Amino acid sequence: MQYGFLMDHRRCIGCHACTVACKAENDVPVGSFRTWVKYTEVGRFPSVRRHFAILRCNHCTKAPCVTICPVTALDKREQDGIVDIDREACIGCRACMQACPYDAIYLNEDSGSVEKCHYCAHRVERGLEPACVIVCPEQAIVAGDLHDPASKIARLVAEHPTLVRRPEQGTEPNVRYLDVAPVSLQPGRAERPPTYIWSEVPPTKPEPWPESLELAPDARTVLDAGHKVQWGWPVALYLVTKGLGAGAAILAPFLGLMGVGGFAERWLPELAALAFTGVTTFLLVEDLHRPLKFLTLLTRPNTRSWLVKGAWILMAFTFVTAAVLLAHWRLRDELAAVLRWINLPLGLAAAGYTAFLFAQCEGRDLWQSKLLLPHLLAQAVLCGAAAILAGEPLARLGGDPGRTGLVVALLAATGLHVLLAFREAFAAHSTENATQAAAFLTRVRLAGLPAFHLGLGLGVLGTGALALTLPGLSWIPALTGLYVYKWAYVRAAQLPPLS
Repeated sequence: MQYGFLMDHRRCIGCHACTVACKAENDVPVGSFRTWVKYTEVGRFPSVRRHFAILRCNHCTKAPCVTICPVTALDKREQDGIVDIDREACIGCRACMQACPYDAIYLNEDSGSVEKCHYCAHRVERGLEPACVIVCPEQAIVAGDLHDPASKIARLVAEHPTLVRRPEQGTEPNVRYLDVAPVSLQPGRAERPPTYIWSEVPPTKPEPWPESLELAPDARTVLDAGHKVQWGWPVALYLVTKGLGAGAAILAPFLGLMGVGGFAERWLPELAALAFTGVTTFLLVEDLHRPLKFLTLLTRPNTRSWLVKGAWILMAFTFVTAAVLLAHWRLRDELAAVLRWINLPLGLAAAGYTAFLFAQCEGRDLWQSKLLLPHLLAQAVLCGAAAILAGEPLARLGGDPGRTGLVVALLAATGLHVLLAFREAFAAHSTENATQAAAFLTRVRLAGLPAFHLGLGLGVLGTGALALTLPGLSWIPALTGLYVYKWAYVRAAQLPPLS
């Protein structure tokens, strides 16, 4: 059994009765929507037609929100295929919002939990239809079992050609659209005027639409729901601090070969790894809307989620890093050397697991690039070299050869980072969403300045100049530039509309 919806746009009159009924039935907060009606106008005066599209959760057969949720708060019910949510279990990480390709999940700011259409499961379990179906004056919303050939919805799907939203995502959505304007289901293809017909455009994403992106001719979105950027500076900063901790451990086994000695070789890598991994954990917890529920990741983990796998990796990385320090303290230097080699793959895993987490974010195609894993590893080496060079005034590096080796590592990693960043921004992408996000990547601004160019400029000019003259200060532009780039990268992927 698979419950789904058919939106019959031969009948829909755009009255919003379904939206109002949904809000009343489920106590949806003002400004948030479980179902909404998008208006798209196509044509030029006097030949213009307004098209409607009823948008909501698609109760996907392969629901990415269920896969990524770290605490199994989202679940696809076996008995009827409804994707339901346990709001009490939710920790407010918003990963499901990044995974949903349809902008169907919203955060309830009052409770700190995410919410969405759950097919009015409380009504269905009593033999009633969802509230939106009951209230529709034109019977434009048909609910039922798509797997039952005798059901009304299955017959309509069999008898008429229907469309689904964003089929390229491979989620197998179970909301079908009959006689809908295709442009209404193609996010970003219609022009978005500065005002809607009855309201201002929500100010959640103020960046102007990039001029380089092609739009459908004579098509305008004149009413839609607004969706906020959910992951901001804490995520960008967490990526940098995680790179610092992992990068220091990645370089640790090689410092002796570089000629680095003394405090910088013996203690600094693991101290930096522990300190920055601690900061990373703090940022991860602080960014939750229910931070007190953080330990739920351990008590009811979803083992398919890379948020959970990442937490396990960070715990193992922290344990082995602490063991290295303990071995040095107990004057067991040979054991410490062995542990550093054991910690090397854990450092690589700590740096790179975000690539697999972002790959589960089906709504953010820019993050799903195959280049993200090598890019994260290059950034970790950059961070590790910068972290150890930053300790030069305290650590007194053991001679010029060590400094030279670290400077070479810093410059090489910075160069690879810049090349991969340009590849992400300017190369062709396989989906419209990724193309749109890449166009935004070079246009988002931080403090009025273009963040992408500023971040890479600091990395190239600042790091290159200082690494050759004042290497002890080269970490400042290196890490500042990397954070600015990360901020642009995290934000840009969330700017293209999904509805």
